[in-house]
Amino acid sequence: MDLEVTGDIWYWRGPSPFHFVTVDDEGAEFLREIMREVTYGWGMIPVQARIGDTPYTTSLFPKNGGYIVPIKDAVRRAEELEDGDVVTISMTVTSSRWR
Repeated sequence: MDLEVTGDIWYWRGPSPFHFVTVDDEGAEFLREIMREVTYGWGMIPVQARIGDTPYTTSLFPKNGGYIVPIKDAVRRAEELEDGDVVTISMTVTSSRWR
């Protein structure tokens, strides 16, 4: 199951600081439809993601009725990305139920 998201990188300063991209409404609707089949708990959806030439493994987080994609620091450094940059993330849902 593949999904592509384009959005601005934003920073969350919470207890574990991290960078994210928000999944657009259409993508979030699709994820809500398949969530029960692919989540490993708390609405988290495991994916293989790619930004530019850099692949990584992560999980989509539910937030405010939608989803957000974490951007690992190593990925940001490899792709020379900063807060506010617009990126396209290609993702494949990796739940064992979909293999």
